Amino acid sequence: MNSTALKSALTTVPAAGAIPGAVGKGGVTMAGPAHRRVLIVVENLPVPLDRRVWLEATTLVAHGYAVSVICPTGRGWDKYYEVIDGVHIYRYPEPAEAHSGAAAYAREYGAALWHMFRLARKVRRERGFDVIHGCNPPDLVFLLALRYRLSGVHYLFDHHDVCPELFEAKFGKKGLLYKVMLLWERMTFMTASVSMATNESFRRIAMTRGKMKPEDVFVVRSAPRIEKFEIRPPQPAFKKGKSILMGYVGVIGQQEGMDLLVDAADHLIRTLGYSDVHFAIVGFGPHLEEVKKDVAAHGLDDYFTFTGPMYGEDLLAVLNTCDIGVAPDPKNAMNDISTMNKVMEYMTLEKPSVQFELTEGKASAGEASLYAAANDPKDFAAKIAALIDDPEARARMGRIGRARVLERLSWDHSVPHLLAAYERIFSHIPARSEAEAKVPAAL
Repeated sequence: MNSTALKSALTTVPAAGAIPGAVGKGGVTMAGPAHRRVLIVVENLPVPLDRRVWLEATTLVAHGYAVSVICPTGRGWDKYYEVIDGVHIYRYPEPAEAHSGAAAYAREYGAALWHMFRLARKVRRERGFDVIHGCNPPDLVFLLALRYRLSGVHYLFDHHDVCPELFEAKFGKKGLLYKVMLLWERMTFMTASVSMATNESFRRIAMTRGKMKPEDVFVVRSAPRIEKFEIRPPQPAFKKGKSILMGYVGVIGQQEGMDLLVDAADHLIRTLGYSDVHFAIVGFGPHLEEVKKDVAAHGLDDYFTFTGPMYGEDLLAVLNTCDIGVAPDPKNAMNDISTMNKVMEYMTLEKPSVQFELTEGKASAGEASLYAAANDPKDFAAKIAALIDDPEARARMGRIGRARVLERLSWDHSVPHLLAAYERIFSHIPARSEAEAKVPAAL
């Protein structure tokens, strides 16, 4: 795609909800893709719970694509097959999550891959697909893409996590398995015709380690849909009688820095004397019970509420009540170049935040956040205290954050880049006639 074509793809995007090929008001036919079939494959979360995947899938459906998804069950999404908002979802039994050790990860990913191959045959027979859209981790979906390459199927890699850096963050070392992760990543990029990066740091990896051409790499940011994150009045009950509520939403795992948050809370309350505060922790994850024990060991049970996972109206109620959003993700090779969804959500709801000094954290939030020295819980507590003491700064930072989302970071701004990535990959695929589209694909 030359620069003129790319610019056209980025600027002439059908309105959300328009179905290309349909006849609109006045008999005008809306232009767009026809008979384009996509299979999205994701391992680490069920759909529609995986927000990025769900936004991508529903956006593609809204623009005329036939979309199927393979994902695990879990978190209440337990039907093996269902259609939601035009997306055909094929689920497999959720494998046991690996918390540590190569053998545990091999079992988890091995089981997931077996089900992906099994369900891909089913989707191929029932609905067909021209593109496999693989979401990592793990960096192994390329094996499925290679299986169908000879049938003319192209691979689009959706780069969610940097797996080598994720391995380093989890285990604190590199070694042989780190090199294996690098090899898998390289094979993934070699297999992909197009890749989508969540930010500019990931894009650089695709072009350097992945050796992809710049014109084949598109930045599609993980971003909230504005209409789903409405600003609403707070509900004081969430504050548990305190004046200031800190909110956390996300995964509760090893690399999210929850131990640092507990240490920061202890310093804020015990040393700095800010006892009129409460922390609402929204989410789930493999280290939830360990974090609860850590809170109890610090004698902070009265200052923390663990809500478990919350969605929709319940999540909005908590986040709208928060005065400050916290993102304690520690600075490491992975987090430094990752975009944190929680920070984007705080900004959308006009909440200031505190986080550690992370490259992509600053790129997202700018002046909407305060940045503590890397992995220093005492400085993190000091930054929280500074915001508690300055309600005018909180309000100003909240307005800055929401403006950043509205002006350049919301999902609406990512849609043209998603569609441009698909225009690029389908430019390699011969168009099929309507008659051909009705013929079941060969396995």
